[in-house]
Amino acid sequence: MSVARPLKFRHLAHFALLLICILGVTSLSKSRSQGTGQQPKISVTTDLVVLPVSVTDTRGAFVDGLKQQNFRVYEDGRLQAISLFGEEDSPVTIGLLVDHSSSMSPKLHEVAAAVSTFAAFSNPEDEMFVVNFSDDVIVASFHGRAFTHEPKELRNAALAMPAGGRTALYDAVAEGLKQVEQGRPDKKALVIVSDGGDNASRRRHSEVLAAARQAHAVIYSIGLVGSSTEEENPRILDRICKDTGGIAFLLHPGQEVSEVARLIAQDLREQYVIAYAPPKKPVGNPFRRVAVKVAAPGLGRIRVRTRTGYVARSADPPLAE
Repeated sequence: MSVARPLKFRHLAHFALLLICILGVTSLSKSRSQGTGQQPKISVTTDLVVLPVSVTDTRGAFVDGLKQQNFRVYEDGRLQAISLFGEEDSPVTIGLLVDHSSSMSPKLHEVAAAVSTFAAFSNPEDEMFVVNFSDDVIVASFHGRAFTHEPKELRNAALAMPAGGRTALYDAVAEGLKQVEQGRPDKKALVIVSDGGDNASRRRHSEVLAAARQAHAVIYSIGLVGSSTEEENPRILDRICKDTGGIAFLLHPGQEVSEVARLIAQDLREQYVIAYAPPKKPVGNPFRRVAVKVAAPGLGRIRVRTRTGYVARSADPPLAE
């Protein structure tokens, strides 16, 4: 696995650690602290959109060493000037959403092992929580704490709820999007492990999709299929993942869940950070489409992945009670 390089300037590295993966328009600017050894502070003056960007080759390996001049950022088709750029392995707040419906019964021990693998390959400073769901949605507690990074604690949490009942997938994603904001690391992610069906949620797919577009988190999913149950419908996860810059993996019996968990952990650690000041826009549709392109002659075909867009913060939260 490639080791991410620090940003060239110390104050930009601190800035990226605070801002990476923040979706939407966030007001920020830099001001230096007085005194030796103090970290620079952040004050509010300039609007920026901050994007995590994954760049891989045709084998799926991270392409490191790219420079700012290799990247082009577009908002609604218009080229934007890049304000900040860096490559950083920074801590992440991560929610692990584990399906415990009846259709998942034969798969839970494998899922629990994958949760342990994910923690083992993640940044040691990550903060993780577990949301178990079937008919109900339950956020796990770790000895009175909301977050942990201990693989054994995470594995036990993933097995704490017996399999049974229906699937409140959309409600679980909504809860995960709320809980992930409570973590200290500003970089956010959700990992959903499910067969993809939903037959018990109060939320609708359109509500959760809108919330994901407005939230800070990149969403990944591991769809476990092949058990011949009517509940399986992993395609409903695909749109949510793509819109947030994540990946929807689809696994059949015999494929290794732990290997996919490792790949997701690696993907979160190997990303570029790009920030730009968005243009002023008239009041109207708050969703703004974003595209990032990379020109890297001599590297062959490369793939670029980031969010498809963002919702301006002035919009009403779609998951408000």
